[in-house]
Amino acid sequence: GVGQRVIRDFMPEQHRQFFAQLPFVMIGAVDTAGRPWASMLVGQPGFMQSANERQLDIAARAIPGDPVAGGLHIGAPLGFLGIELHTRRRNRMNGRLRSLDERGISVAVEQTVGNCPQYIQGRHFEWIRDSTDLYPRATLQSSALDEAAKALITQADTLFVATCAPALGGEPSRGTDVSHRGGRAGFVKLEDACTLLVPEFAGNNMFMTLGNLQVDARAGVLFVDFERGDLLSLTGHAEIIWNAEELQTFEGAERAWRFHVEEAHWLRDALPLRWRFRDWSANSLITGNWVEAAARLQARQLAQTWRPYRVVRTVDESSVIRSFHLEPSDGGAVPQFEAGQYLPIRLAQPQSAASLQRTYTISSAPGDAALRLSVKREGAASSHLHDRVAVGDLIDALGPRGQFTIDAQSHRPAVLIGAGVGITPMVSFLRHIVAEGFRHRRTRK
Repeated sequence: GVGQRVIRDFMPEQHRQFFAQLPFVMIGAVDTAGRPWASMLVGQPGFMQSANERQLDIAARAIPGDPVAGGLHIGAPLGFLGIELHTRRRNRMNGRLRSLDERGISVAVEQTVGNCPQYIQGRHFEWIRDSTDLYPRATLQSSALDEAAKALITQADTLFVATCAPALGGEPSRGTDVSHRGGRAGFVKLEDACTLLVPEFAGNNMFMTLGNLQVDARAGVLFVDFERGDLLSLTGHAEIIWNAEELQTFEGAERAWRFHVEEAHWLRDALPLRWRFRDWSANSLITGNWVEAAARLQARQLAQTWRPYRVVRTVDESSVIRSFHLEPSDGGAVPQFEAGQYLPIRLAQPQSAASLQRTYTISSAPGDAALRLSVKREGAASSHLHDRVAVGDLIDALGPRGQFTIDAQSHRPAVLIGAGVGITPMVSFLRHIVAEGFRHRRTRK
């Protein structure tokens, strides 16, 4: 339904102007063996021109030694992604190669669509040599990832993926697409020397990549070393992971895809451009990484065990309410919880073998770095907290629990009614609704 509303079969004037101002464009192609590849074409701004709304002329050829060149032949389906990292703008164009010569290629437009700026890290670019100097200083081909490739992948915050639609007749593919994926450094998990696991975050709603993978597992993945100008180009096949236990503890992940590498190509110092990191995408910052996901999974498994939490901060919210910010002192992760849940705690009493056990609503929001309990002084346990517990002290707690929660993505308006210290779950609800509204670009009323 989304695709039918926003995908055009021509290039709007805004897209034509945008492509003309770019110094590079991402390209996806399928070689004669049916293998997709993702790569980059480079030139001085203006190297792409659109004579009309159904044509894009590109005065550039593939980098020498780039396997994407195997998919550049008359009639070949190609995917393009114009992306401007310093403004986070991006537009997609898919079409067919109508002509090519030593100067470049001309593409007949079949699909165009604008994409949102989510998960694009801000980077400034500069030229370090002539834009026509595209000869790699070294090339390497292998069937598995070497140590340098593993290091680039595990530190990456950006990748590009090429996919294709199943062939009809003798064609290797009837349609090709190339897309961007981004997240915090470490968002790609290296499972072994030939396997990657990539989370899919909120916002990828047109399923142009996942839709292709669902019906054709072939894929190409490109990692760019923005500081050295290296390209690591991979081809293989992918499977969609719709649900897995470890995805449930990966902040922001809705699903994932596992990519199996069949061939890898290094193009060392192939790019005459370099990029300097400027800032993180705000959307990337509210996602997780695999180290955190593993720690959260372990914390979930400890939900029935008393764990020590250290008080790292206290805040007097009023004359009778104090907030206690807690972090696990055992080196583990802060447990996941749903807005509105509570934390069972126990407090040791001086000169007594018995402990005080209470439950307090968590007033922080899911995804925060610490758990916050906002406690009103009105009994033995709350008075103990106010009078005897200070920053640095330890409190034992079980895992968060409770069913008084809220669906932040519901289409029904939420009416929150609370009074006094009873507003603590409402504070968590509100912050959760705002955060999820930003993540999904639709905030519950």
